[in-house]
Amino acid sequence: MTVDAVASSGLYSGQTPTRAPKQTLDSEVFMTLLVAQLRNQDPSSPMDTNEMMSQQTALASLEQVTNMNEVSQEQFALTMRMAALGIVGQQVSYTATDGTVISGTASAASFAASVPSITIDGESVALDKILSVQTTGA
Repeated sequence: MTVDAVASSGLYSGQTPTRAPKQTLDSEVFMTLLVAQLRNQDPSSPMDTNEMMSQQTALASLEQVTNMNEVSQEQFALTMRMAALGIVGQQVSYTATDGTVISGTASAASFAASVPSITIDGESVALDKILSVQTTGA
């Protein structure tokens, strides 16, 4: 293998591998920052333990808020699914893409997308496009 072949292979080509930056702050990032801060602190003026405790408390609070947000999103998704199931068998109306209002009977619900869709007379309609729901006579 020639020197030129090795140089052009990417190892020594001057190209640096790219990695996607982390978009969220979690306990791993916090601990990395805390360790870096402790390693680089001035030995004659160490970090105040009260400051460290307040940072750990802030991290715990951030994790709890993040967990609550995830639970809230899951609860909202479940509520949307339950609403979609409640519409099945009902007379509904929705706005078509051309702007006309169409009415029909909801026959099925699908949860394949982030927003559930309702099948209305063979047409799949997103739950958030439903304008009204009327109970059909039994």
